Amino acid sequence: MKIFLKKLLMIIGGLTVFMFFLCIGSAVFIWKQREKIPDNIVLELDFSKGLAEYVPDESAARMMLGKMPTVLDVVQTLELAAKDKRVAGIIADVGHAELGFARIQEIRNAVMAFRKKGKSAVAYTDTFGEFGPGNGAYYLATAFEEISLQPSGDLGLTGLMLETRFFKGTLEKLGVIPRMGQRHEYKNAMNLFTESKYTEPHKEAMEAVMNSVFGQMVTEIATARNLSEENVRSLTDHGLFMGQEAVNAGLADHIAYRDGIYKALKKKFGNDVQFIPLSDYMNKADRLQTDGDAVALIYGVGRVQRGKSEYSALSGDVVMGSETVAEAFQDAIEDDEVKAILFRIDSPGGSYVASDSIWRQTVHAKEAGKPVIVSMSDVAGSGGYFVAAAADKIVAHPATITGSIGVLGGKMLTAGLWEKAGISWDEVHSSENATIWSTIQDYTPAQWTLLQSLLDRIYADFTGKVAQGRNLPPEKVSEIAKGRIWTGADAKTLGLVDELGGFPEALKLAKKAAGISEHADIYLKIFPEKKLLIDILLEEGTGQQNTSVFIRILSEIREISRLIRELGLSGERGVLSVEESKLQ
Repeated sequence: MKIFLKKLLMIIGGLTVFMFFLCIGSAVFIWKQREKIPDNIVLELDFSKGLAEYVPDESAARMMLGKMPTVLDVVQTLELAAKDKRVAGIIADVGHAELGFARIQEIRNAVMAFRKKGKSAVAYTDTFGEFGPGNGAYYLATAFEEISLQPSGDLGLTGLMLETRFFKGTLEKLGVIPRMGQRHEYKNAMNLFTESKYTEPHKEAMEAVMNSVFGQMVTEIATARNLSEENVRSLTDHGLFMGQEAVNAGLADHIAYRDGIYKALKKKFGNDVQFIPLSDYMNKADRLQTDGDAVALIYGVGRVQRGKSEYSALSGDVVMGSETVAEAFQDAIEDDEVKAILFRIDSPGGSYVASDSIWRQTVHAKEAGKPVIVSMSDVAGSGGYFVAAAADKIVAHPATITGSIGVLGGKMLTAGLWEKAGISWDEVHSSENATIWSTIQDYTPAQWTLLQSLLDRIYADFTGKVAQGRNLPPEKVSEIAKGRIWTGADAKTLGLVDELGGFPEALKLAKKAAGISEHADIYLKIFPEKKLLIDILLEEGTGQQNTSVFIRILSEIREISRLIRELGLSGERGVLSVEESKLQ
């Protein structure tokens, strides 16, 4: 009894101390938000710390990503700052920006819209790539009116490259045999396991994507820097450029250290100018409307799976759970304030069944009189396109990777791997097809035929939903499907996308579909609704599924978990998956 009371008092004491510090922290936070914004400010953006698409409502995600601004934060805050007379301009550290090209285009558009209001925008970095590519960071920087890098820095504008790892040789050494089928020749995610280099269709699709994005980048850099496209293409063949060479080539404006750039801005805007981080301004400034007509914002980020959405603290991966997204749609449908739904997707696909469940929710929303507008981020391929197919309108960036309308499936035979480890297997079974998903036994001819029928059924359903949702003839869908990936620019030409753009363009379409005036203020309401961190901690602390978030964090190893998934040994990809090669 004494031990029990002692433990109870320790728990109560610990909770008291925790609540005390939580209250102190909350008071400080609230006090800081009430501080007045000075009359002459320059906002600071630091892309070196990353830019999240979405921060899930999990304690691990809040702790790891909580201070990281989202794409929407930057877009909305720049829109707000452009109208604020107290904001003279922005200064951004762009040199370490690790963003996909579609997100870069989203931020570029926001910066250029900010500049159109007569505001100043300065980009600086120590270097655009140190012994590495600087294409993306420099592409982002060209949205700003001035670009500076320090004397020791380089400008790595070297052109784009797509590299793909193939694991066929690795699997052979391990004794693992892939047994997979796909629909059709461009569905290349399985090639990572079955080939040692690109097949012709695989190479064709990858080159087309790379050349499309490269062309977009060249055109926009040329326009921003007042150079010809031929000149920019020539410069990429001769990059990289060291310090002053970048200025001489017209790619940068100044060679300066960070402190020198800040001194120049003080001279330009006056000694009373104050530099405020974008996140601080975002919290202190008058926010957008929070009542009246609303447009729901639902995020579909990460690999698609059945069940709840999740976040892995060490791998940094977010998962789009069909249950979580379905609940968000249902809540938005039942909310009388919500007039339309904006569905933001950044996903390489995954589970067919989960994708179908989410697809049904978009149809349900439309049946309930709430139009659905999709906004695509870096990737919305395979299952990521499936969930978008029924939307009233689809908006993508020119560099969005989308399409991949196809399916793959099968299994990895691991008997050889176990044999190398000295482990043997035996089994008994009751029925002819009981072994169909066994990773020890190969498919029988009848089972292989059954697998092909399954793939045919899924492919027919996928292409049928695309034809129906996009109002395209089935034969046209058959032509552009086959598992092939497309850029957003190409997808628009093919009828898979309605408009090119990001959040602002999608929101404009949502207003139009809902019958709301283009100039009317609306409330962008996120579903599921954000919770306080303390509520999340209490929920996770009492839920059996999340008994210890810290044990789950410690059990994950980032690089190993990613390698296992890429090798196809985790079973996490799903039949509607798109290859995730990095364009750099």
